[in-house]
Amino acid sequence: MSVKSTMKALLAEAPNSPLRIADIARPVPGEGQILVRVKASGVNPLDLKIRAGNAAHARHPLPAIVGIDMAGIVEEIGAGVSGFRQGDAVYGMTGGVGGIQGSLAEFAAVDAALLAPKPQNLSMREAAALPLISITAWEGLVDRAGVKTGHKVLVIGGGGVGHIVAQIARAVGAEVYVVDGASKADYLAGLGATPIDRGAETVEGYVARHTASRGFDLVYDTIGGQGLDTAFRAVSQFGHVVSCLGWGNHALAPLSFRAATYSGVFTLLPLLTGEGRGHHGEIMREMTKLVEAGKVMPKLDPRRFSLADTDEAHRLIEHRQADGKLVVEINGS
Repeated sequence: MSVKSTMKALLAEAPNSPLRIADIARPVPGEGQILVRVKASGVNPLDLKIRAGNAAHARHPLPAIVGIDMAGIVEEIGAGVSGFRQGDAVYGMTGGVGGIQGSLAEFAAVDAALLAPKPQNLSMREAAALPLISITAWEGLVDRAGVKTGHKVLVIGGGGVGHIVAQIARAVGAEVYVVDGASKADYLAGLGATPIDRGAETVEGYVARHTASRGFDLVYDTIGGQGLDTAFRAVSQFGHVVSCLGWGNHALAPLSFRAATYSGVFTLLPLLTGEGRGHHGEIMREMTKLVEAGKVMPKLDPRRFSLADTDEAHRLIEHRQADGKLVVEINGS
């Protein structure tokens, strides 16, 4: 049986142009790479910024295939790769930046270091929702801040990254508090976190109520801007603030007066530089353990999308109408 030399892929051809399905050459795995038959591609806000030409930091010039996250099946293994076999179900944050082919295509040749076995208790669709937000959460919470049992952790924003931060922190035995809108209170409480209504209480009010005005040991800001300023006011003496969105101008005095420390998280660096990719694969293996142990589960919007529907998925994110992560299904998954 002959192997097709082409595949279907979704192209972003120019800033803000409609996405177009095209037949392009099917990639061949090089040394250290795995050819993955993509079954699902997670949609992230960064995809929209790249498509609009507003993400210079992602270094992904158009025309290009976007899509950072993926889950799929190992189709072919390149030279020098061990630990994977044809037919394995895998997932990871594998491209869509730095000129590397994204996951909105039937196949992708992927650096094997970025991949991990897919959790057995997740569908392809669920698994594809996890990589970017999980790596971002882990790098800030574990690698930078060293979260520990008994820490009081405040998460600012309970969305994509935030709901994973909350679950990882709970898994290690931290006390978790999440600031978001009142509509998310029941969901966040179901994760074992204490919800804080951002519209009903001042920073000083909830710091007093939950920490006797001491402040939180660790604050993870997932929204940037005012969220980071809030984090500086909510952290304890000698505590630690992490942010994955450090945009804006910020006064450091509130942080300095507490002798607290700050770390930024830029999850794209290993893809952009080639350094540290193995650690991304390690993080995804740790996430597989947590998911299979029932300690982490992604929240998905119930709506389903195919390659042809990706414009609609992007529109929902642009207008903040998604209720959980959106995923595009490919190859009949």
